[in-house]
Amino acid sequence: MLITEADIEKLATLARLEITEEERRALTPQIASIIAYVEQLNELDTSEVEPAIGGLTPEGERTPTMRDDEVRPSLGQKVALEEAPDPALGYFRVPKVL
Repeated sequence: MLITEADIEKLATLARLEITEEERRALTPQIASIIAYVEQLNELDTSEVEPAIGGLTPEGERTPTMRDDEVRPSLGQKVALEEAPDPALGYFRVPKVL
């Protein structure tokens, strides 16, 4: 599948991302490489694999669950934070992601 800079621009627009001309030129071959890699899956013989339908029957009905969905007591804040690597003031402290 041929990926063009116009495709990258459309993806950026759909994702509401502002990208520069330089970023668009850099992303085009990278995305093309990723898609080529994923397209290798088309070479697999899946004729013997039963399709997964996400917990539904072919008619769209839910499949039986393994267990009843019951309300159970939670761990509680103190127990949950006991194994946390860096708890702070009753919360999980995690690295900043920007």
